[in-house]
Amino acid sequence: MKTNEVFPEIDLIKNQDLKEKTVKVIEDAIKTGGWTIETLENIPFTLLIENTKISIVTHTRAVTNTALNMGKTLNQFYGENFVDLDLITAGGLLHDIGKLLEYKNENGKYSVSTCGKFLRHPFSGAAMSFKHGLPDAVTHIIAMHAKEGDLSKRTREAIIIHYADFSNFEPLKI
Repeated sequence: MKTNEVFPEIDLIKNQDLKEKTVKVIEDAIKTGGWTIETLENIPFTLLIENTKISIVTHTRAVTNTALNMGKTLNQFYGENFVDLDLITAGGLLHDIGKLLEYKNENGKYSVSTCGKFLRHPFSGAAMSFKHGLPDAVTHIIAMHAKEGDLSKRTREAIIIHYADFSNFEPLKI
């Protein structure tokens, strides 16, 4: 199975270099975390909702699509290039990539890995992005999408990913 079969939104990235680097980050995180492309659908998107059946793949795709719809709406009303849809797509696909390092599976039970005890996913995800030479704007989105970014200034694209992420998390806790 190919990465863009699991995450078809990859093919929406127009900038070829950004697309290739996004795929490399995903594939490296899968390998580094000890997963396979086939096991991604089994990884829960969060450990904070007990027994959630929502996978990291479903959540990632939902956040990416929510953010893209927000970005398209903003561009429609505020100017064609108000936000960069390639940055939103890459940022959406990679916002939780650090969870592949933050989580582990032992005997069918998902929990926080050794890496995750020291670094939450925004940090490990940003490190993966930096390692593969993604634009600083994408690394910023990954680093700032969660609570770690609340006291920092976010770019427009990072704001969109932040709200898309939380709108695909908070309602699921109810």
